[in-house]
Amino acid sequence: MTVSRPSAGDLDAAARHFGFHLDAGARRGYLAAVDRTLTSYDVVDALYEELARPQAPERGYRFPTAAENPLGAWYVTTEIRSGAAGPLAGRTVAVKDNIAVAGVPMMNGSRAVEGFVPGRDATVVERLLAAGATIAGKSVCEDLCCSGSSFTSASGPVRNPWDTARETGGSSSGSGALVAAGEVDLALGGDQGGSIRIPAALCGIVGHKPTHGLVPYTGAFPIERTIDHLGPMTRTVADAALMLTVLAGPDGRDPRQHQPMAAFDYRAALTGDVTGLRVGIVGEGFGQPGASPEADELVRSAARRFTEYGCPVGEISVPWHRTALHVFNVVFTDGATYQMVDGNGYGLGVDGLYDPELMAHFARQRVANADALASTVKATALCGHYGLHTLGGATYAKARNLLPHVRAAYDAALDEYDVLVMPTVAGTADPLPAGGPDDVGLLGRALGKAVNTAPMDITGHPALSVPAGLLDGLPVGMMIVGRRFDDATVLRAGAAFESLCGGFPFPG
Repeated sequence: MTVSRPSAGDLDAAARHFGFHLDAGARRGYLAAVDRTLTSYDVVDALYEELARPQAPERGYRFPTAAENPLGAWYVTTEIRSGAAGPLAGRTVAVKDNIAVAGVPMMNGSRAVEGFVPGRDATVVERLLAAGATIAGKSVCEDLCCSGSSFTSASGPVRNPWDTARETGGSSSGSGALVAAGEVDLALGGDQGGSIRIPAALCGIVGHKPTHGLVPYTGAFPIERTIDHLGPMTRTVADAALMLTVLAGPDGRDPRQHQPMAAFDYRAALTGDVTGLRVGIVGEGFGQPGASPEADELVRSAARRFTEYGCPVGEISVPWHRTALHVFNVVFTDGATYQMVDGNGYGLGVDGLYDPELMAHFARQRVANADALASTVKATALCGHYGLHTLGGATYAKARNLLPHVRAAYDAALDEYDVLVMPTVAGTADPLPAGGPDDVGLLGRALGKAVNTAPMDITGHPALSVPAGLLDGLPVGMMIVGRRFDDATVLRAGAAFESLCGGFPFPG
């Protein structure tokens, strides 16, 4: 297979990009040199076709009608099972549509990905099928997963089953809606700024962002490796723990996983005994911009209920919590532009399993459909381009160098308390807006819900959202944060709270 060759105009454009000044003779010489080097690209293409290109299985799927999909939460429906008699046998799972299911179309909420069919399953899908789960379909997500609300997907808004005029939160919007509505037993979500926990909070379900690197991200569309997470979205904490047991552990193909991890049964760790568990209420997580005082008080009251188990509950200050969002914003903006946009999802320079077919597809489609991208993606790319090319990426480097300070602040609080508690989102689900995904005036609506959730994406701490109660008939989420790789304690605290509540309510 021969790769295309650059024209003289292509070479001139590359020279301008790098600031090279070439006369006619030099241009001819460099064009010939590039042509010679590209013969290696030809050889690699041929070897890949012979040895490494995946062969997608034949799998049935269908695009549901509007009548079959009243919440707008399904992208495609399937019925894929392995027949394995595992711990998830008989359980149905919705897979967020940024995660590859081989032979099934993937859109990632975006015209820039629409039309792509993966050739291999993501590791988490392999593990779900091996555990006996049935993949019921792909759940709608926001445009390239860049929204905390649920109106930016190119397939249309996702509606909240508690009130269909309201948002579900994002970017795992479809997963949140389908679990809350009882259309599936379990769902997979992804979280790069709160995208598991925000929809879990606004839909009144359980959403767990694991410790960074605990669950392999292989086969999911990346945003930025240092903040990419996959995790469970369920009705109960026990189901989240069961799913995490199935999903967790290294796969040898994900560069995010650089710490040895032994198999662990998170479901068995839910002993019900939280005697002596120290619960710290993070003061900076309350009174956030736009916060509902009533929702804040509901979460404080929920946290204080741990005293019914004899747990010491106290207030703690983590000043970095108010500043960490700015560090996150730089990491997300420059990092996503460098890796996801300019790097066509995967970027370069690390070990691991790449998806060259997706990279090539996205490279074409993101340019051909650039004007159809959501305002969240456009704003990120425009600011990130400035940060990378005018500022030289130096601010990203500064943010990375500040991260040890941010992480240490939460670690210090977690030396004093076993878990930290705050609102997941500063209120309840907003009404869906009248504008469309490309409405720049709605950026605040799309991005403003991550003030409490985003810091945990850059620090890597595990964070669980559980329903704290209802306010005016709508769910309010409480976030429980723990030490890195101590997801078991976070889940144990969540299960204890669920027991105090007698179970969590659901729509209808």
